[in-house]
Amino acid sequence: MGQASPLPQAASDSIENHPAARGLRRPRWGVAAFLAFALAVVLVSSLNSPQARFFAAERFQTFVTIFLGLFIEAAPFLLAGSIVSGIIAVFVDQAMVERFIPNHPVTAALAGAGLGFVFPVCECGVVPVTRRLYGKGLPLPVGIAFLLAAPVINPVVIFSTFAAFGWGPVLWGRVVFSVLVAFSVGLIFHLARPQEILLPQTLSTRGSSNRSDDHSHDHGHDHQDRRPRIWQALALAGDDFLDMGRYLIVGALLAAAMQTLVPQSMLLAVGQGPVISVFVMMVVAYVLSVCSTVDAFIALAFSGAFTTGSLLGFLVFGPMVDIKSSLLFLGVFRRRTVLYLILLPLALVAVIGVFWNVQVGV
Repeated sequence: MGQASPLPQAASDSIENHPAARGLRRPRWGVAAFLAFALAVVLVSSLNSPQARFFAAERFQTFVTIFLGLFIEAAPFLLAGSIVSGIIAVFVDQAMVERFIPNHPVTAALAGAGLGFVFPVCECGVVPVTRRLYGKGLPLPVGIAFLLAAPVINPVVIFSTFAAFGWGPVLWGRVVFSVLVAFSVGLIFHLARPQEILLPQTLSTRGSSNRSDDHSHDHGHDHQDRRPRIWQALALAGDDFLDMGRYLIVGALLAAAMQTLVPQSMLLAVGQGPVISVFVMMVVAYVLSVCSTVDAFIALAFSGAFTTGSLLGFLVFGPMVDIKSSLLFLGVFRRRTVLYLILLPLALVAVIGVFWNVQVGV
């Protein structure tokens, strides 16, 4: 997924080819620069006395400690997810999945929600994979459910969530509610026709030859020698890690700055509301656009100030829809469909998060 990757078809089928995604190659460094400037202003304005200087130094040390803790804990999972994504892009023949797709809409949506175990990719990698699968005639509900569920329903993300929160309501709630929302939205799209949902260029590949799978043959001129394909998979994984690693840095900076600069009383006032806290964390998830392989550690930074329902809103809605994926959807679906793909998960996750806060409250 890197912008300088020389990979032939895997790179051409990746996100970077879509015009709307080119602007996403650079993370929102303006946000990070603004936070750094704000932190500097706070520090400078408080250097009026030895006690104030001591307090400012302590605050800065807290910021650095929180940021490094988040980044060091999350980076190995981002690396693991990148390696899995690179291996899938080079070695996995997607046609073998199509043979096991059921025809009934209910079982098809369930199968799509569980395909993340076959293609364990984050929200960045799932879009081109879904587009290639649609090019092979994949049913609409399967692709929609896979698109929304795969960033969470895969081994890497489940294990990273366990590492952050352990066995508990956050882990199980994230998995169960992600499947439920993805299944529901996929089932709704069963009522539509592909011509109403997919872009003409996506429809033009349905039923065609294996053009979308040519990358499995282009990565190595000698199929008996696996070394070139292995190196290509690792190169793609390295590009993915470097690209998404920058988003991780921005997300960790935002989380650390919020805990350092925003008074705890203000966070508690917003975060403990059973309704507003859910929408606040969903907006945060949409704006941060953190990779699903590491977003559990970002959510962990907010766990002391926000309700469990709002954390579930962050962990369920964020991987399904964020700024990056919203733009990337435009390379596969019509604009009205993209709007539905944002609003339907938003409404369902909001209901789940508020219900959890009001009825469960743990």
